[in-house]
Amino acid sequence: MIIGRFKAECRPEWTDRVAAAMAAVEAPSRELPGVLNFDVARSLTHPDELIAVEVFADRDALDRQNAQAEVAALIDLVNAGALVRDYEWTVWDAP
Repeated sequence: MIIGRFKAECRPEWTDRVAAAMAAVEAPSRELPGVLNFDVARSLTHPDELIAVEVFADRDALDRQNAQAEVAALIDLVNAGALVRDYEWTVWDAP
């Protein structure tokens, strides 16, 4: 099992667009084989900080999820300057 955490601090004027892009990733990701959990949230203490927690059965499931057009659209926003700093992507292999 693979657990991933994506955390992004958005520029305030970009937060709603990034949040919408992350939400657009959520539903199709949940439908993919091997995606066990996929949740997106906004920080309670920092309204411009968004977090996704993802759980995959294996590396193939993670790769399928990352290959989606919705993920590419999110990365396009990130690359366009939507974030205050680099996003955090942390991955754990769990037994």
